[in-house]
Amino acid sequence: MAIYHFEAKVISRGKGQSAIASASYRSGEKLYSERYNKFNFYGRSVAPKTFILKPSNAPDWTLNRQKLWNEVEKNRKIKK
Repeated sequence: MAIYHFEAKVISRGKGQSAIASASYRSGEKLYSERYNKFNFYGRSVAPKTFILKPSNAPDWTLNRQKLWNEVEKNRKIKK
């Protein structure tokens, strides 16, 4: 029997972290960061099964992982 596990972590730009790099690592996909103008890719011998869920009223582009996380990076608030 499989055991469900969920973990959420804060990605901190102040600590040099990137939502795009984190999404690339977790999904095993090559993603382009518009903010840093570079591709992030963390190859794995076995790629995990990943998917994105969206509410029915969300636009279809939210299913595109690269577009979704670039929008998150653009709209992130920085504490002052």
